[in-house]
This record gives sequence, structure tokens and C-alpha cells, in this order.
Amino acid sequence: MKKSFVLFTAALLALTASAQTRTAAPAVKASDYQFTTVKEIPVTSMKNQANSGTCWCFSAISFLESEIIKAKNLKPEAYPDLSEMFVVRHSYHDRALKYVRLNGFLNMAQGSGFGDVLEVIRDYGIMPQKDYTGMHYGTELPAQGELDAVLKGYVQAVVKNPNRKLTPVWTKGFDGILDAYLGEVPETFVENGVTYTPESYRDALGINPDDYVNISSFTHHPFYSQFAIEVEDNWRWGLCYNLPLDEFMAVIDNAVNNGYTVAWGGDVSETGFTRDGLAILVDTSVKPTGSDQERWVGPAAQQPAAQEAKKDLPKEIEVTQENRQQWFDEKTSTDDHGMHLYGIAKDQNGNKYYLIKNSWGVTGAYKGVWYMSENFVKGKTLNFVVNKKALPKDIAKKLGIK
Repeated sequence: MKKSFVLFTAALLALTASAQTRTAAPAVKASDYQFTTVKEIPVTSMKNQANSGTCWCFSAISFLESEIIKAKNLKPEAYPDLSEMFVVRHSYHDRALKYVRLNGFLNMAQGSGFGDVLEVIRDYGIMPQKDYTGMHYGTELPAQGELDAVLKGYVQAVVKNPNRKLTPVWTKGFDGILDAYLGEVPETFVENGVTYTPESYRDALGINPDDYVNISSFTHHPFYSQFAIEVEDNWRWGLCYNLPLDEFMAVIDNAVNNGYTVAWGGDVSETGFTRDGLAILVDTSVKPTGSDQERWVGPAAQQPAAQEAKKDLPKEIEVTQENRQQWFDEKTSTDDHGMHLYGIAKDQNGNKYYLIKNSWGVTGAYKGVWYMSENFVKGKTLNFVVNKKALPKDIAKKLGIK
């Protein structure tokens, strides 16, 4: 995910800038909503990516932690806490190799995608957070602006190839920078009295990257085929399965209703994505009905008490396959952020929402959780990753997945 809104200041600026392009946007306030949880799947504790563009890793790791909880039927005291920075470190290494091979024609930054996490775990394994924090540069929480700049400057210098022939040691220099900032990766570690390597720990946890599929829904590629989604953070050129919008949403619902969670990636630049934990696809063309006076003394104020619980919430855009595609093509749906979808809720009017675990720490009206409307998910999801077992059987058959 590209922007990932790692700084709250940056998030607010982005939302303000977005708001300036839309007129008369109805206010979206957490205090207007009353949510009831319909289905909730266990997740691990809230984490904070802080000043790092690593939402893709935090969300995918949280997703895999829930996969482990489900597979092993773990109690909260035994929940896993996996190292995000172990993955980030290896991702940087792999990307540097590809960046140099492509003479610099590749995005070399902190952002990435869910498939990157799965590929790192496939190739290198995984470790507990306690054994590899990646915090060697003097701050309590991630702050990777300097690291990102140093790494990019290094590979840019290598790409210039001043000797007219690359040395065999430039990768050692790159890894030396990673060692300095993130720490050296231990070859072995002990967990619950057992000595593991990262690879053997991956296998003990039962993580198999082949168990997961990436799903999207766009009309510029044939449905039921695979394509590499065209965003710069998809630097591994990983493939998505392409589904019609109704089946795209059916996969999410089938997953949650059967106890699976979803790694969600999409656009959070909309005015209805708030710092207080709401993601509403607000229809800014619709003005609030009635004057303030009418709300207090007019017909609306005279409705029976049974009607008072119905809140006049902002109207949302009705999403179609066509306007979803239009937003992607015109780049008003952008690759911003990755989060972890883990449940379903409804508001006081009976509208459907999804429970979303963010990676901005315990913040907002819901302590790190966002309530994302069904319309927002329909319109602003670029792609998601889910366990193959969570696919409805008819959809899996159409995709040729067993």
C-alpha cells in the first residue's frame, strides 16, 4: 500500500486536501452511530506502525496471526505475536536486488503488498516479535524515514554503476545498513523451550503461503482470470484473481461467516474515512434534509418515540461495477492503506458494516477499530487476501481453485 497514512498529521492533511475537492460534504461523526456486532473473529492486540509505511506488513501479519489462532484453536494467552520488521527487512533486501536488476525502474520505498509478506515467509520463515523487534535506531516505535532515504540512496548509487561493472559485495553493504538500523537476524531462537530457525518456526505455526489467494474486481481484465494489479507497490508483480463485484463481496461475507478474516487493501482518501474510526462512502451530492428549526420543532421532531432511534445518517453512494472501475481508472480510488477485516456489524438503522483492525495504535472512538460500511468496501477495496477455504465452493470452481 502506497501512502498508508503513517503520520496522523499526514492523515489529516490528506483528508483535508480531499475534502477541498468535494463541496458540502455531510459531517460524519462517530457520535451519530450506534453499532452492534453481528460476527467477530479473534484478533491479536492493536499495534502501531507509527512513522513507517508498513501498513501492508502490519495488516498481513495480523491476518496470519488470526489464521494461526483459528487453526490451532488458541486461547488469548497463547496468541502469537509475530515480527513485522523481520518481514520488512527481507522485503527491503529482495526489492533492492530487483531494483538494481531493473536499473532503478522499480518503486524503492516502504510501501508494498500482502503478497510480499507471504513470499518473505515462504523464502525466509518468520520469527516472534520478542526475538526480532527491528528497533535499533533509538525510537520506541517505528520511524523509518531516514532508513528509507539511506537505502534508496545506496541502490541509486549502485545503479549508476560507476565502475562499469557491479561488484559482488554491494548486497553486503546494503544488508549492513539493514543490520545497523533493524538489527542482525538471529539464526536460531527459543520459543516455549524449543529451539527454532525462522523456517522451522513457520512450519511449526502451520503457515503455508499456498493456502491464500488474492482477490480483486475490475473490468479492464477478464473475470475469472488472474492479473497483476497495476499499482506501484505491487513490485513483486503478484497476481490477483478477478471476480465480478457481487462475487467479490460474497467471498468476504462467506469468509467472515465461516470464521475467517481478510487482509484488506484500498483507498482511504475519502472524506468519509475519518480519524475517529468510521469509513463511510458519503454521497456529497446529497444535502441534509430540513432546516435546524425543522429538526427541533417541525414534523421530524413530532414523530413517535419509536421512530426517534432512526438516525438521519449521511447518504452513501450506491456502488456499481462501472463506477468502481471509473474511480480506479481516474485515480480517485488509490492504493493507500492495508488493514485487517475481522467481523460484521450493523448500525442503529440496520445498515451493514465491517469491523476493521487498523495499525495506528489504540486510537479513535473505537480504540483502533474502524467501522467500514458495506458500500465503502464495495467501492474502495482494491484487493484482499483470504484463505482458499473461505471461498464459496461455486466461486472456487470458477477460478479453478481446489
